[in-house]
Parts: sequence; structure tokens; C-alpha cells
Amino acid sequence: MKALDLTLYFVTDSTDKTEDEFLKIIEEACKGGVTLVQLREKERSGLDYLILSQKVKQITDSFDIPLIIDDRIDIAIAADAAGVHVGQSDIPVKYARQILGKNKIVGATVKTVEQARIAKEEGADYFGVGAIYPTTTKVVTILTEVSMLNEIFCETNMPVAAIGGLNQTNIDVLYDSMADGIAVVSAIMKSENPRESARALKEQVQNNFKKLKKASYK
Repeated sequence: MKALDLTLYFVTDSTDKTEDEFLKIIEEACKGGVTLVQLREKERSGLDYLILSQKVKQITDSFDIPLIIDDRIDIAIAADAAGVHVGQSDIPVKYARQILGKNKIVGATVKTVEQARIAKEEGADYFGVGAIYPTTTKVVTILTEVSMLNEIFCETNMPVAAIGGLNQTNIDVLYDSMADGIAVVSAIMKSENPRESARALKEQVQNNFKKLKKASYK
């Protein structure tokens, strides 16, 4: 399994995009420096999801960027993706780990310390914590304080990506946090220049997140 880098975690949304437009945005985001890509397709059939995941993986593979599949372990296996991400209403982490084995990535969305402890015990590799801000995606979100993100890290010592409504204008709220990076959707998907948006976001994280402060807790 490739080393996990959560600096700029790009979560896709194909809503209102043609396939060509969608794939082009992913390619441009990869050129801009995203470190992880999650394909999230809540409403596609299994076959359509698989075919799209194979096309996306061709792009991410060409940039040596891991591809994570949201929720669907079967699609992750069939597409030979790097791993899967599961939410609290999806299949539990322990079953995802049993099915995928030790060499694949299993990520989990958590909102409390207890959820994080359980996910860690069951074999999660990283946490997505949020939503830090309200989102414009179709996914139902509950806001999470940055202080909870910090508590989750301090209690579990696990890699953490902050998620939910984050963009270049508001990620300063995380500069003193314990986040390893950010997960974004609209900040790239809706950008007029996805490559530049990815580059700028990554630079903000790399230059401003308190890595040395976090290291002192390990």
C-alpha cells in the first residue's frame, strides 16, 4: 500500500457534468497536486459506477495518486482501487477490512471520539472528520467543531482529514488544528480552473498547517 498522504483529498461529484467534463476536471486536479482522489457516486448503477471508476483509475494511476471508492467495496475490488471510504451508515470498517485485506486503504467518516475509537480498533487507516462548514453536495451533513477534530486526533493518534465546505477562503480555521489535510469537493469541482485551485489549496495546507505542533503529540 502506498504511503497515505491526506494533504489534499479530492472527493468527486459528477452532478451536472458530462463524462468528458468530469474526467477532465479529475485530470486537471491531479495536475494541480491533489494527493488522494475519492470517487463518490451515490446514484449510479453498479455497472455504470464500475465503468466510470475504471476510467478515473486510468487517470489517477498516470499520476501515481491512490483512488478511493466511496462506500462500494465491490466496485473497489472490481476496479482494483487503492481502497474504500465508509460512512457511519455504510458497511462497518471491520467488514471492509476483512473483505479488502490488509494491503488496501480503509477510510472512515467519524464525528465523535467513540466512533473514532471503534473505527481504529476495526482497522481504519484514516478518518474524515466533519462537516467543518455546511456543504453544497447532496450528502447529508452534521457540522463538527474543529475542537472535536483535535480531540479525535489526540485520543486516537490517527491521520485525520478535515471535510465539509472547505475552500481557499475558510481553511484558516484549521491552521492550528491537528488535521493532516483537507478533503474538498466544490472547491475543485466547481472551480473555473481546477488545476490552479488544487495547486493553491495544497500550498495553503503545506505552508500553514502546524505539522511541528502536531508531531509533538505523537
